[in-house]
Amino acid sequence: MSTLARRRGLIFGLLFVVFTSARLSARENAPRYAIKVVTDRNDAIYETNQKARFLVSVTKNGEPVTEGKISYVVDDFIGGGGDSSFPKGTLSLGDKDAEVTATSSSPLFLRCRVVFKTPEGKTIQAIAGAGFSPTKIPLSMPVPDDFDGFWALQKSKLAKYPSNPELTPVASNRPGLEAFDVKVMCLGGAPVSGYFAKPKNAKPASLPAILWVHGAGVRSSSLGAALKGADAGMLSMDLNAHGIPNGKPAEFYGKLSRGKLKNYRQAGRESRETVYFRGMFLRLVRAIDFLTSQPEWDGQTVAVIGHSQGGGQALVAGGIDQRVTFIASGVPAICDHSGRAAGRINGWPKIVPNADGKPDQKILDACRYVDAVNFASRCKADAIMSVGFIDAVCPPSSCYAAYNALKGKKQIINQPLMGHAAPADVQKAFFDAIKQHVKNRRKTDG
Repeated sequence: MSTLARRRGLIFGLLFVVFTSARLSARENAPRYAIKVVTDRNDAIYETNQKARFLVSVTKNGEPVTEGKISYVVDDFIGGGGDSSFPKGTLSLGDKDAEVTATSSSPLFLRCRVVFKTPEGKTIQAIAGAGFSPTKIPLSMPVPDDFDGFWALQKSKLAKYPSNPELTPVASNRPGLEAFDVKVMCLGGAPVSGYFAKPKNAKPASLPAILWVHGAGVRSSSLGAALKGADAGMLSMDLNAHGIPNGKPAEFYGKLSRGKLKNYRQAGRESRETVYFRGMFLRLVRAIDFLTSQPEWDGQTVAVIGHSQGGGQALVAGGIDQRVTFIASGVPAICDHSGRAAGRINGWPKIVPNADGKPDQKILDACRYVDAVNFASRCKADAIMSVGFIDAVCPPSSCYAAYNALKGKKQIINQPLMGHAAPADVQKAFFDAIKQHVKNRRKTDG
């Protein structure tokens, strides 16, 4: 390299450093704005016809902003329906929090979205939710008359289908535990596929069972989850949602996600016999068959835990299989497919399409048989559930419709400012509740 070229390179490098440093300095010195909206009640729960006050504040570098305007919109997650008086407009900032007042004459959830445009032209926003008599949110449609008969027939067919379990040992790297990659044949187009772990040398009839189920997407089972349950003294299986092989490279699952399983959420939705979730739900039963067939199973305790699509599966497991004694269901999906028929939003995967605000009748008729709220109405297991009041994926009304239908002892973790999430504190609360359930069952047995 010539001397001139080296000099040019050095000059370019110095200019780049100066320019980058200037940008970083400008970014560090730029004013930091934040907008916040909360309800006047910490729990954000009101009775119908009570007024909820949404309190809005804006700060700049941690100090209150008292000049400017915020815009706001209150809706019921579908931008209409229910009450027609949901407010929207603008408010001026001042020395006190700006207030937006809203109410509902029927049990539902409202969200308040607020927006502020900074003097520099940046738009910031926040959302808060409020529930009105949420424990009175009913099923959006009655359970089909032949719902129980349909699923009894599916389970009868499954019982006659050979299971032929295959267990392949895998390294657990955990002293005292052993783990396996498990495949069990099943109806519905795919086998049960999961990682199974248990304590070594456990006595017969000594261990409870736990089944971990997955949220939406296409991925391998989690060996870590299976080991977590086993480490707590359980027969523990982590079940992938699609009956696909475990432990493959990321591209393997990416290819399936882009190809064969790209639109699994809507596959076969025109008929209760072909809808994709029928096979997924039968795999739950077969996975429980596998766990309860182990000689170490204590004969009395089965827990199912999951979030989102996994939360919906936990509800289904509790309703479809009476061996389940506890479910932990986080922000459950697959709920309230018929919600739009009752004028409220339905949950993920929004499987029933709408035309002119009306659900497609054929698809609705089929998908009522794979609605987790209907299984919840058959669930006698004890339960813990979480719900996010600003969750647009699995809206809180759909979660509460399921929660209210549960028949066993139950508790719910309300998160007024949470969207679609499974935070660490909720995961800990779920697992702690399962371990307490196991202790309680052992005391009762003793």
